[in-house]
Amino acid sequence: MDARFDGRTVLVTGLGVSGRAAAQVLRDRGARVVTFDERATDADVADVASLVADDLGGADLVVTSPGMAPAHPVLAAARERDVPVWSEVELAWQVRVPRDGGAGEPAPWLAVTGTNGKTTTVGMLESILRAAGRRTLAVGNVGTPVVLAAVDPALDVLAVELSSFQLHHTVSMSAQAAAVLNVAPDHLDWHGSLAAYAADKGRIYERAQVACVYDASDTTTEDLVRQADVVDGCVAVGFTLGTPGVGQVGLVDDVLVDRGFARLRHTHAAELGTLADLAQLAGPAGVVPPHVVRNALAAAALALAHGVDPVHVRDGLRDFAPGAHRIATVGHVEGVAYVDDSKATNAHAASASLAAFEPASVVWVAGGLAKGAEFDELVAARRDRLRGVVLIGVDRAPLRAALARHAPDVPVIEVDAGDTEPVMTRAVDAARRLAAGAPAGMPVTVLLAPACASMDQFTSYAARGDAFAAAVGALGGADAGRERPPDGRA
Repeated sequence: MDARFDGRTVLVTGLGVSGRAAAQVLRDRGARVVTFDERATDADVADVASLVADDLGGADLVVTSPGMAPAHPVLAAARERDVPVWSEVELAWQVRVPRDGGAGEPAPWLAVTGTNGKTTTVGMLESILRAAGRRTLAVGNVGTPVVLAAVDPALDVLAVELSSFQLHHTVSMSAQAAAVLNVAPDHLDWHGSLAAYAADKGRIYERAQVACVYDASDTTTEDLVRQADVVDGCVAVGFTLGTPGVGQVGLVDDVLVDRGFARLRHTHAAELGTLADLAQLAGPAGVVPPHVVRNALAAAALALAHGVDPVHVRDGLRDFAPGAHRIATVGHVEGVAYVDDSKATNAHAASASLAAFEPASVVWVAGGLAKGAEFDELVAARRDRLRGVVLIGVDRAPLRAALARHAPDVPVIEVDAGDTEPVMTRAVDAARRLAAGAPAGMPVTVLLAPACASMDQFTSYAARGDAFAAAVGALGGADAGRERPPDGRA
């Protein structure tokens, strides 16, 4: 047990899954825990003003929820009083236990962040590590809270998904290898600016031990690597959809190859697998989307940094099961494929999703809670994919305006939330009408890739995707819903 917390008062803000886990781990280490949550009825304190007036309950440390922005009065009060503020991730790093009941060092962390693709990449990484015989778990922003995994001596290595929120208050983590997949405007209301958001993403590279993995086509992620203060000997490894140079992993024809870790990387590339090993992640036309290949290369690089053999990369990618609501084909009706990518909750993700399809082949179902985002770049870049658009959600105006500016000839149907029939039922019916009349033999896809959050009309992106699948099933047709995968992590 960690004596540092014995008798100390720790304020835990937010009683979500990670907050409750943090509180339990702290109590197990003898801390006096005070909980604060404005919405949880079982919190010790629910009133902000009383907590601030009470000197934060005499807290020696604050462990904060990722949903609480730095400007929140409780966190502002902690800074004024010089009380340290940690994320649950920082707490997890501080309380790590040795593996095998004390016989070894704590399990190393392979950490992933990015605006999009984190969950898929961490899932692939977990699958690769298991194929190599490692006792591992995908944790963090997905699945098990990091703090619970950190105190489990049975785990050999952790595959850790981290959000920018979690990284903001993480100050000492030293990942064995870390990756920033991409950086695009998102959560700017929380961070205040794109620069601040990117800087928080870049914190994942600080003190990295073996490798910093980045997108070789993205100067932002490369710059974050250059700016990081890493352990001596740590290398930068880029991933690319082209032929990789020395210090990269990439693609040669349909073969995933390594020139970042291979012993003869200056003259040879080691084969890691082929696109056929990712066939379960292909879209309706049988093509693996480019962003999925990038995720696989990033996962491979992280696993190689841990010492996994190339054959286990191949086996792990073959075994990986796609999560729900991520380019999942939920049915075919009248020759049209219906694809659920409800997880595409921002413009960057929606753009990647649209890019996976043929020109003029997509009826795009989009909209929701825009969170102040703009969509001109998205529509301008992907206008060629669009056959029609169905707009849903409370924030239709910015999407409507971007379509009018950059795709004025694409037909648009707006679904008003005020009608009595469920929103998604009407959206799918409208999409079906737009999909009709395509030339014989031309593939057509109705794609739910909203580019917006879901909480305006649905409880989560998963509920939005489920509503889409149910509406497709209600259309009828013998093959509706046939290809829906089992639920994965949401």
